Amino acid sequence: MPDTHHATRNESLTRLLAPTLLAVTSAALVSGVVASSLGWPEVADACWAIGTVVSLVPALGWVVVSLRHREAGVDLIAVLSLAGTLAVGEYLAGALIGFMLATGRTLESAAEQRASRDLRALLERAPHRAHKRVGGDIILVPLDEVEPDDLLVVVTGEVVPVDGVLTEGFAVLDESALTGESLHVERRDGEPIRSGVVNVGSTISLRATAGAADSTYAGIVRLAQDAASDRAPIVRLADHFAAWFLPLALIVSGVAWWLSGSAVRAVAVLVVATPCPLLLAAPVAIVSGLSRASRIGVVIRGGGVLETLGRARTLVLDKTGTLTSGRPSGLDVVAAPGGNPGEILRLAAAVEQLSPHVLAESIVQFAKSRGCTLPVPTDVREQAGIGVTGIVDGRAVEVGSGHGELPAWADAVSTRSALDGAAIAWVQIDGILVGAILLRDPLRRDAPRTLRRLRNAGLDRLIMLTGDRRAPALEIGSIVGLDAVFAEQTPVDKVAAVQEEKRRAVTMMVGDGINDAPALAAASVGVAMGARGSTASSEAADIVLTTDHLARLADAMEIARRSRAIAIQSAGIGMTLSLVAMIAAAFGWIAPAPGALLQEGIDVAVILNALRALRTGHTSELTVPRETGLLLQRFDREHDELRGALALVREAAEQVASEPGADALAAVRRAHAVLLQHVLPHERAEETQLYPALADVFGTAEAIAPMSRAHSEIDRLSRRLGIHLRTAEATGEVRTDQREDLLACLYGLHAVLRLHFAQEEEDYFALAPRMEDDE
Repeated sequence: MPDTHHATRNESLTRLLAPTLLAVTSAALVSGVVASSLGWPEVADACWAIGTVVSLVPALGWVVVSLRHREAGVDLIAVLSLAGTLAVGEYLAGALIGFMLATGRTLESAAEQRASRDLRALLERAPHRAHKRVGGDIILVPLDEVEPDDLLVVVTGEVVPVDGVLTEGFAVLDESALTGESLHVERRDGEPIRSGVVNVGSTISLRATAGAADSTYAGIVRLAQDAASDRAPIVRLADHFAAWFLPLALIVSGVAWWLSGSAVRAVAVLVVATPCPLLLAAPVAIVSGLSRASRIGVVIRGGGVLETLGRARTLVLDKTGTLTSGRPSGLDVVAAPGGNPGEILRLAAAVEQLSPHVLAESIVQFAKSRGCTLPVPTDVREQAGIGVTGIVDGRAVEVGSGHGELPAWADAVSTRSALDGAAIAWVQIDGILVGAILLRDPLRRDAPRTLRRLRNAGLDRLIMLTGDRRAPALEIGSIVGLDAVFAEQTPVDKVAAVQEEKRRAVTMMVGDGINDAPALAAASVGVAMGARGSTASSEAADIVLTTDHLARLADAMEIARRSRAIAIQSAGIGMTLSLVAMIAAAFGWIAPAPGALLQEGIDVAVILNALRALRTGHTSELTVPRETGLLLQRFDREHDELRGALALVREAAEQVASEPGADALAAVRRAHAVLLQHVLPHERAEETQLYPALADVFGTAEAIAPMSRAHSEIDRLSRRLGIHLRTAEATGEVRTDQREDLLACLYGLHAVLRLHFAQEEEDYFALAPRMEDDE
């Protein structure tokens, strides 16, 4: 990481010098005290003088560095007081000052140490060779020998080495390294392919359009490296005070000498003005904040980062894996007219059990959540760019994108996919397109709550940068309340946007993919979702969230602001006390040695106050008892299991709307059964077990009253649905006169359940990670 203060230019030397200086000054001070107690004043003075000189040498170096950068820091007062004590023979005072100076530097060095972010993952992932087609042969050549118009071959699992154009067939690519999107994409003959993506289909051929140095992936690496070196330095808290404290101390000291004619009095003023509260307050408070953050799974790489985080005003977020879970989940199953959605899902999931495709696991889990029993398929084959085929219960099942010409009913599926930002897995049985499975990357349940907490913590601008399409990006932005949304962003676009925001205010960027690494490095503070994110994003970031909870970001923000406030408060208290001591010393009421001891007492008070940063302090987030947290986790899992129930209710509505016959009646019967057997017992258990516990957490039952009202509405609509079902079963079909109200009942149930689930997950279940054991 680039330096954040001129002192860190010699960080390696400082790391060694600070503890060595502390050891020598401690030994000199203690030795002098022992010698004095034994009646050897000359030896004592010699020991203390040695400690003073040893401190003076590096202090002079720090001042020189400051002056070279046109900064007159508070170190200059320490140098003058050390030199003054030697000049007037106040060796004990000098030794005490040296010891305090060494202590402050050691603490500061510990606070500023930070891990390397050399973006090793980006460099290691970059290809070094390419398969080049020469005549009828394919040879392996160094990457720098590839030139535009060369014909290349990229085998399965290989990273595309340079930008190019597909020359034949089609390609299935994992572009997550560039876009952050987990879904595979297809490219066909003549379409461009960018370097850095992974070929997850069969072997492809492409014609290079750029050399390695001019290709997309090499540009990402350069951007990350350049952005990392383009940070503004962070000035130590002490230097903010130095602007007025340094000249004030020199003036008081000079006036005391001029009026009294005593150099000792001038030195006494400088001794009590020695800025140890400044040198100690910030490091202690910041190290305490770092320790507090590490306990909750937030790794902050250095005190400068914590200080900057406390001043952040703008938050830039990636979408996939940051605001969303990064794992596609089942949204709905749509059947052709006369088809059975449950059977379609069962057969599709059965064949997907043996597929490595990114959506396969999601389809299987979707089927299991809806109670499907999956048989073992046979003759399973994976066709890159087409999908997976196999035999299930004697029927040929194909799942994928190779659907051919779409029938009229499928147009509505494509429209809904575009509206919901969902991926489509088309299902064919015995060569006939019978249905489609919609899958979507869901919003993180703690995202809206976390962003509200971040606004309360002081952020006033929240924006999203994503490589995804505009429609799903705008939907997510609307739900979580973002100020701006920028979709279809390349890594270059993301860096430019972050740099623009950084010019306006201190900017924090949150991401989790390799494609986010340059933007993370460009931000004032880069935050990586390290639990499942890429190594490159973690290497490029200043902060890594080691847990998969976005709420920890708000925790980190609150810790940073509290630590910085305590550091400033401690320094302010220390300086106020020092000012009082300076006035007393100027009038001759305090000699240099007692002044140094007084300053030591001020330091102790400052340190004790700064250590308050170790404590939790006030937080805007609620902490729930462990028993309540376990209930939240239980009902959260039940929500996942009930997703299929919501889909069944919608399916029943669609069946009634399209063909209110026997099939529609069967669909209504399935929906009503799952409501009676699963949904209503779940809601009643929440009402009797979870909500009373949450009322204790919130301090009032009124906080959960709206959710109880939703339970009542779900129960009312379910009973109304039961009445419709009994009426329809009496005639064997859904009657025309009940169709309109039945549709209103089904669509109403679906809407209320979906909104109710979302509200509980956002307002209640997001509290589950913050149980008392976490503290």
